[in-house]
Amino acid sequence: MSTTRHVPQGADGVRTDGPVVDEAPPPAYSPDQASRDAKFPGVLGPVDERTGLVKAMRFGLGKVFPDHWSFLLGEIAMYSMVICLITGTFLTFWFVPSMGHITYDGSYVPLKGVGMSEAYASTLDISFEVKGGLLMRQLHHWAALFFIVGLALHAARVFFTGAFRKPRELNWVIGVVLALLAIIEGFAGYSLPDDLLSGTGIRAMNGFMMSAPVIGTWMTFFIFGGEFPGEAIIPRLFIAHVLLLPAILVGLFVAHISLVVIHKHTQFPGPGRTDGNVVGFPVMPVYAAKAGGFFFVVFGVTALVSALVQINPVWVFGPYDPSQVTAGSQPDFYMWFSDGALRLLPGFLEFTLFDTVWSMNIFLGSLLLLPLVFIIMGVYPFIEAWVTGDRREHHLLQRPRNAPVRTAIGLAAISMYLVLSLATINDILAIKLQLSINDITIILRTAFFVLPVIVFFVVKRLCLSLQRHDREKVLHGRETGRIVRTPEGRFFEVHEPLDEYERWHLVNHETPTPLALTDGAERDVHGVRRPAALAGGLRRSLSNFFYKDSIPAVTPAELAAAHHHGEHEALDTPGAAAAIGQHGEAVSDIPGAPVSGHVEDENVGAVRDS
Repeated sequence: MSTTRHVPQGADGVRTDGPVVDEAPPPAYSPDQASRDAKFPGVLGPVDERTGLVKAMRFGLGKVFPDHWSFLLGEIAMYSMVICLITGTFLTFWFVPSMGHITYDGSYVPLKGVGMSEAYASTLDISFEVKGGLLMRQLHHWAALFFIVGLALHAARVFFTGAFRKPRELNWVIGVVLALLAIIEGFAGYSLPDDLLSGTGIRAMNGFMMSAPVIGTWMTFFIFGGEFPGEAIIPRLFIAHVLLLPAILVGLFVAHISLVVIHKHTQFPGPGRTDGNVVGFPVMPVYAAKAGGFFFVVFGVTALVSALVQINPVWVFGPYDPSQVTAGSQPDFYMWFSDGALRLLPGFLEFTLFDTVWSMNIFLGSLLLLPLVFIIMGVYPFIEAWVTGDRREHHLLQRPRNAPVRTAIGLAAISMYLVLSLATINDILAIKLQLSINDITIILRTAFFVLPVIVFFVVKRLCLSLQRHDREKVLHGRETGRIVRTPEGRFFEVHEPLDEYERWHLVNHETPTPLALTDGAERDVHGVRRPAALAGGLRRSLSNFFYKDSIPAVTPAELAAAHHHGEHEALDTPGAAAAIGQHGEAVSDIPGAPVSGHVEDENVGAVRDS
């Protein structure tokens, strides 16, 4: 092996009296950055000497991420936000955030000679004068919608699989704030063109703020700079849309991803997966390549939709005029629930008290509902932890069927959202279906309270039924559809037993116990009720509500008894029970358990190939 001469440099080299030492060359650059022996390209050497970033980069690039299709939902939101930032930067070069009045003299003939604001005129110029401007506008709008859809689906995945549990409660709160700010950012964005549709939305916002008790008028004057519409709202929305909100969104996004790296990514239960490791692929080179490819997939699909499906044709609506309103107008989908609530709230909620009009029929559905929904979402992890008494760290996800009450609560909330969404188009439904709008409104008001209750109980029973089906499948195997007749003339269906790896997914879950059973009896040995605070009693009741119908996972003894056709001696046979893999033990303890990809050990941070 060739060697290179190491020549001492600087004053220390002059003082050295020892011989010149032959040293082996440093290891060559390795593309596998998950390896601890990997060397980064030499060009990063000077950077590392001055910043020490290579160590942090090696830690980040060697981080292991699990592989599951549902994890791509968050990436769709992330990549859509990147597309919004790119296209938004392009649009700011030509958009004029001014409500100054001009006469249009552009290439769109139907609006020539029409008075309008500079904001609306510049939007028309971007659409018809700037090359690629219309495509960029549509890309920006569709990417914004995909961003919020991705956030909603990602939040649903996190909620239904229990990924928000300790230690990820803070990251869940950050995600909830991200979703709220994304909605506000979207509203500010589609209000900027100052066309008749977006102007109607701003007019509605003015009415919402006016409904705030006591401070409504002052709030409106502060936001609009005087009477509606004024000339300040478009420039102020522009600053919020392109500077303030994006900066907060990017900062929260960085914090969100950083906490994912710190806490490590959650994973679904499976062979070799425990709360102490992550089974998957390192960022370099596998995950980075897959993530980069998926970005171009998202970008390509967004570009295809933007090129083929028209959205927000502002030239059709014309400039905003306070004396006009767009019939049949609705906001973007993420504001449907708020608009629907305004249509369902009864008029008697507006009343006069102390010579002041209190418009609760508007205030409750606009200024109160939006923050209330996100506050409930943000505090839910802490409520569930308090109710269940579960303070442990969780890194393995749950199947939604194994948390029936949480799944039922989530789908009941979605049903409420769907009712409010239908209420948003109650006028269109009345026209298309030739029904009375009053009848439709009454039906939707009733459904808002009744449907979630029905959905809750139906979904809970479905989850419990699926748990029972899993239990029967583990105990008796898979139905084959093959009927066998015995010499005695009896008929039975042959069941195919599950292998230990397929069985693992069906039994690897906990059987929670209500706090009332773990905290002891309510009365002592003398029949005297134990002292308990009101909150303690409420907690025990809610815990019983959460867990009283739980279906226990199959134990090794039960499985052994089933394999021995229910003979009681099988329960007492240590060998039979030992032959069954413990559903609570690590899969790595089962001989021959395969592990695909890399395993990152939480304790020592080691990554090993399988």
